[in-house]
Amino acid sequence: MKGGLFLLFDDRLDAGKQLASRIDILDPQKTIVLALPRGGVPLGIEIARQHGLRFDMLLSKKIGHPLHPEYAIGAIAELGEPIINEKEMRRIDPVWLQQEIQSLRRQMHKRRALYDQWLLVQRIKGQTVIFVDDGIATGMTMKAAVQSVKDQKASHIIVAVPVVPENTCQDLLKQVDAVAAVDIPRHFLGAVGAYYRHFPQVEDKEVEQMLSQLD
Repeated sequence: MKGGLFLLFDDRLDAGKQLASRIDILDPQKTIVLALPRGGVPLGIEIARQHGLRFDMLLSKKIGHPLHPEYAIGAIAELGEPIINEKEMRRIDPVWLQQEIQSLRRQMHKRRALYDQWLLVQRIKGQTVIFVDDGIATGMTMKAAVQSVKDQKASHIIVAVPVVPENTCQDLLKQVDAVAAVDIPRHFLGAVGAYYRHFPQVEDKEVEQMLSQLD
């Protein structure tokens, strides 16, 4: 159902179409859409197409707890330094942490090499960057991505997602210029997928196919 207690998207394409209408573009020539793969790619492509914007991706991965990998203690983007929960960092073996960071960097480097068959390297300095993902829960990977483009001197940063919890949204607004969203629930359902009818994992082959069809 749409409306009521929460907003439900049919799929990522539907979410991308709805989200595109919530974004105001002031200068298309100086605006870049950066999707967080893999879930953010179909939305990012849709937004870039609707607004006539350049499209690229920025890889960002969470750093999972060594004993509970689903629990994020930090995140790292392909460019820039990792962000780590300071409280958790004091409890983690520093040797393990450095090895995990190096492993994640290798994974992102390999994936970037795969995607760069279809993508041009975009200059970030002085540009407006619109980050796109299929939704945000804690925002850890998004924060790492945001810090990465701050380091590259982006002039304006917008986070665009279909759904983001109110508290996470307020936290992000301390770091970016704007957050564009279709729904900002006060009582988040606990997982982004709960807001979609159809929410399968996006595979590399699907991303490759989408990129190969870019204009």
